[in-house]
Amino acid sequence: MSPVRKNTVRLLVEVFGVALKLGLTSFGGPIAHLGYFHEEYVRKRKWLDERSYVDLVALCQFLPGPASSQVGIGIGMMRGGILGGFAAFLGFTLPSVIVLIIFAFLLNGLNVNEAGWVHGLKIVAVVVVAQAIIGMARTLTPDLKRKALALGALIVSLLIPATFTQVGIIIISAIIGFLFFKHSDKQVDIAIPVPVSRTLALVCLTFFFGLLFLLPILRDVTASHTIALFDSFYRSGALVFGGGHVVLPLLEKEFVPQGWISKESFLAGYGAAQAVPGPLFTFAAYLGAVMNGWKGALLATGAIFLPAFLLVMGTLPFWDILRRNPKLKGAMLAVNGAVVGILIAAFYTPIWTSAIQSAKDFALGSILFSLLIIMKLPPWVIVLAGMTGGMIFSLF
Repeated sequence: MSPVRKNTVRLLVEVFGVALKLGLTSFGGPIAHLGYFHEEYVRKRKWLDERSYVDLVALCQFLPGPASSQVGIGIGMMRGGILGGFAAFLGFTLPSVIVLIIFAFLLNGLNVNEAGWVHGLKIVAVVVVAQAIIGMARTLTPDLKRKALALGALIVSLLIPATFTQVGIIIISAIIGFLFFKHSDKQVDIAIPVPVSRTLALVCLTFFFGLLFLLPILRDVTASHTIALFDSFYRSGALVFGGGHVVLPLLEKEFVPQGWISKESFLAGYGAAQAVPGPLFTFAAYLGAVMNGWKGALLATGAIFLPAFLLVMGTLPFWDILRRNPKLKGAMLAVNGAVVGILIAAFYTPIWTSAIQSAKDFALGSILFSLLIIMKLPPWVIVLAGMTGGMIFSLF
């Protein structure tokens, strides 16, 4: 092996190893992940400077998809090129993917959908999404205009419960923001180092939009279950703004009404996903495993994260242009406001209506909410408390 190839392999192993460490220890959701990344990549290893990291985070917040995973992919690309981006993604997502696949097989093999601890996981989902809504509403709807967008999105989502409704809300909100919102940023722009040519970036963006529009057509023409699964997960990963929790309503609308997975199994898996480190999008691995075994898990994981790869590679070379356009920033502000309304609608149904069915459920939810919000215990403790409480409350 040549010295150049050895150095490349060593670099990729290094990127994978650091990302794997983060994938095993990064609890707490996307905001916490960005803190872990800053500590490891900026302060400790100095793979990029402070301003480049802030700019990369800003880009990934601007894009749809799992922001923390996209930041990790971007850092891996800066360190080791496109293969470095893949190594960073693999290391960060692998631990939670493995755990959630095992949980899916356990749930299917033991047929425990009605067990008390599974119902406790559903109540955990209520608490975690409630926390996400509070935090997101505070950040993403600070003014009357965005509060009004959130309210409108909430009402439309509840009255017209369909997948196309959520997509339509995002598109209409973006148009409103583009036309009527103004955003100014007085920070000095510094270019992000990018190992991707603009030609390759355009190919990635073409591929991103091509799949988004062609997959539904192929799904109808072929009637293939595999293509249908890939389309549902790809579209969910491509249209999510506002963080991992927002993927919940999209995935629920894709799979539960079709009967591909029960509402109980869906929410139990979502609750379990709170106990594992790494990105919340790995919930897709659980869903894929429940529906189609380990092959379904791999397909679901690849499909839901593929848009993140394509968007990071497709937009990094053009970020300097995008971030100077106030109308595009206004569009994103409006979309983020509408996302809060979509998430509140999902909080009501299916999360609340499926999990809180009695006074006992509400009591357990109140306890868990207090532990998470007031006592600020970590999510994995809340998951264990929810499972334990679910078993105890089921005895009465």
